[in-house]
Amino acid sequence: MKKNILGQTGLEVSMVTFGGIITTDESAEDNARFVSYAIDRGVNYFDVAPSYGNAQEKLSPALAPYRQNTYLACKSTVRDNHIEDELYNSLKVMKRDYFDVYQLHALSTQEDIDKIFAANGAMEVVIRAKDKGYIRNIGISAHNEDIAIQALAYYPFATVLFPINWALSLEKGFGDRLLNICKYQNKGILALKTLAHRMWNDDTEQKRFPKSWCKTIYDNDALALAAIKYTISKGAETIIPPGNFEQFSYIVEHIDECLANPLNDGDMEILQSELENVKEQLIF
Repeated sequence: MKKNILGQTGLEVSMVTFGGIITTDESAEDNARFVSYAIDRGVNYFDVAPSYGNAQEKLSPALAPYRQNTYLACKSTVRDNHIEDELYNSLKVMKRDYFDVYQLHALSTQEDIDKIFAANGAMEVVIRAKDKGYIRNIGISAHNEDIAIQALAYYPFATVLFPINWALSLEKGFGDRLLNICKYQNKGILALKTLAHRMWNDDTEQKRFPKSWCKTIYDNDALALAAIKYTISKGAETIIPPGNFEQFSYIVEHIDECLANPLNDGDMEILQSELENVKEQLIF
């Protein structure tokens, strides 16, 4: 699998990331199979978080045999200095001496910014942990473009995990300003929501992929491939697929094809046509 240097981190990461939520509530046997599949196909970047239920406990033993040849990212939704307890517990559970990337997770509001940068806020802890070697690179994840841009103005975060979604981008230009800043400042760009389609219509729809809070693209290869190509075209250095193995493996199996055949006019026609069907049900 193609690998890219993740911004200024120096990490050479696979074009597809293994999102730890895949392992949540799965059996040890299945998780060992999921991780082995990823490793065999060149995936070397794994991402997990305490907020993903029991993902840390489930991923840790499955990833253990490959500790020397993988990068591990973690993230936290704690905004104050109690993040210290969560950070060190995550290191303990994952049996790691450090995280390659540790992210302030799901920044969405002004309150989030105010809290993490306040006295006794989360930033004081993660900067101190980085100085001690427990964190190699500090990043953010966000769903709010304005908040992400503000965070980058306050601290030189190394990575940004953000939705790069065809529908949001085509309809709203969502993320374009942030991506331009990231490229200019050489921030690592990690893409979420590549295969996001629209909001769920009802609970019965969600039963196919219960870990996802929005409907994702499936059973439509032309649309899925166009969506992947679109995310690549926007500058993503690695893609984190939806939190189920079926769609993770779909992107893994098709990433080389998408890289070899970049976004074209035909793909854009497919995306623009489908946008008309979902523009009133966008995820943000």
